[in-house]
Amino acid sequence: MSQTPVPQSKQEQSGLNTVLVALGANDADRVARLAEEAIDIAGPAGATVVVGHVFTPEEFIDRVDALGFDEDPADVDPDIVARRYSAVRDLVDRLDEAGVDYEIRGAIGDYGERVVDVAEALDSDMILVGGRKRSPTGKAVFGSVAQEVMLSAPCPVTFVRADTK
Repeated sequence: MSQTPVPQSKQEQSGLNTVLVALGANDADRVARLAEEAIDIAGPAGATVVVGHVFTPEEFIDRVDALGFDEDPADVDPDIVARRYSAVRDLVDRLDEAGVDYEIRGAIGDYGERVVDVAEALDSDMILVGGRKRSPTGKAVFGSVAQEVMLSAPCPVTFVRADTK
């Protein structure tokens, strides 16, 4: 008597469940490229993309004020502020169009440290982090923030450069 094998899900086949797309205040010009990479990687694997936006404490207070929250910034959930951030909305619109599952997370603190913390908390399988085109001498070293993430991350990190004109 033979048994029919149970098909594995795309996630089980690829081993890819969670892809963290790390956003910060300067990533608006990289959203299209980050979304493209996230869709290309997470889509075929059936993985969930977590869009994580890290705010410095000052940026968070400014965003809370600009969004008109009545509460003390210390009482406002960073996830809610991240959902209302234009770069996050643009990225998740692209994920929606592609049919890729996603979650949104907000964090406050040092960008590199908090990206690594979020990746660890989520047990991320991969991190996508944006960066800019560097000068010829700067090409030898990534930006300090991207480099911190790459050196400290609990999983592989893909550096996504913004489109150049």
